[in-house]
Amino acid sequence: MKKQASFLRRASQARRGSCGFTLIEVMIVVAIIGILAAVGVPAYNDYVRRGQLPEAFNTLSTYRATMEQYYQDNRSYGPAGTNCAANAAAAFTPSGAKYFSYSCSTSNNQQNYVITATGSAGQAVGHTYTINHNGDRTTTQFKGSNVTQSCWLTSASTC
Repeated sequence: MKKQASFLRRASQARRGSCGFTLIEVMIVVAIIGILAAVGVPAYNDYVRRGQLPEAFNTLSTYRATMEQYYQDNRSYGPAGTNCAANAAAAFTPSGAKYFSYSCSTSNNQQNYVITATGSAGQAVGHTYTINHNGDRTTTQFKGSNVTQSCWLTSASTC
């Protein structure tokens, strides 16, 4: 019986010394998590950004249609200055605009206009899109960098 108790004591001590993780094992796990985060976080941010951009595209298109309806009724896009077609702007107020702010200006005796969507919140900050009376779509700022593209950029800096 004494022999058996001594054996159990030695086996118990051997097990106690081997529980837990070594510092190297923990550092390897931390390094793997760091690598996954370095790849995953930017990809996720890009995914979120691409989900916020359609707000600008839809609102600009709707605003343009409102401006054209106003022109059909009044033969101009509204009073000159920084506010496009005060009556059309009153008829069109972007509901639920969360990520962009919108502005409009007229020129050429109120025969031309440019509507601008500027990123104001979330991942949309650093993006600026425009549409004009001809329906020309341009991107002037993308991911915080100034660009001049004749399309609305979403994922790459070229059309």
